[in-house]
Amino acid sequence: MKSNIFQNSKDVFLDTVNAKDYVQLDRVSTIYQALKDSVKKPLKMILLYGKPGTGKSMFLMKLYHDLSASQKVYIYQTPILDESEFYKTLAKDLFNVKYKGELNFTQFMLIVDENLIDETPLVLLDEAQLYSNPLMEKIRLLSDTRKVKFLITLHKTEKEDLIAKEHFQTRIWESIELENASSAELKIYIQKKLMKANCFDSANMFQNKSVNLIHKLTKGNYRDTNKLLYTLFDIYSWYDENNPSKINKNTISNKIIEMSAIHTGLIND
Repeated sequence: MKSNIFQNSKDVFLDTVNAKDYVQLDRVSTIYQALKDSVKKPLKMILLYGKPGTGKSMFLMKLYHDLSASQKVYIYQTPILDESEFYKTLAKDLFNVKYKGELNFTQFMLIVDENLIDETPLVLLDEAQLYSNPLMEKIRLLSDTRKVKFLITLHKTEKEDLIAKEHFQTRIWESIELENASSAELKIYIQKKLMKANCFDSANMFQNKSVNLIHKLTKGNYRDTNKLLYTLFDIYSWYDENNPSKINKNTISNKIIEMSAIHTGLIND
């Protein structure tokens, strides 16, 4: 095994959102295809929801990457919380209208009416739970015109089922939920990510026993798994450089998994 393999493996699990990092799993691919099919339907609004770390932002980036060459699609990864700035950004991106000064909803709707376009633009809004209720209500009304189609992502929390929110009930025609990975899916996810980066040796280190422990600690959450493995390979990299006799390069150590979990806060020491 090359001396830098652990550093390379660590970089694989950086907490970034890039369409190239999308890992194809059977269940995930089925959900993604359902999402692509929903976009083609005459729906006013589509909801992609799930707990934090289930891959919503990755789905959105993948969809944007796949569709942008063939249709008008716009992605807003960071919510634009100021209403006027939100409308001004949409006016510029969707209709190439640059508006100076404050822009309210009524004025924006006039811009929409005055700028008829052949193809309904698709707007992808990430982290939509951060938008205010009044702004979400305006987005709802805008979707009712059928002149703009919205696909929004929302966190699903334990205390509140966001689908039940009043301003979504009658407008969303399709909702798709993302869930955490099973232990078997997590193993495929980890190994595929490593193999895509040509880290074949470290991919082979993950056996069922170690993956089961990782799954127990992260509950199959992709974001938590990425954080855990980033720390794990950081520890391996240190040992490889400073005390290589202490590590087995054939299998992942449960002790180092637990050390990583303590460091990332998944285990309270």
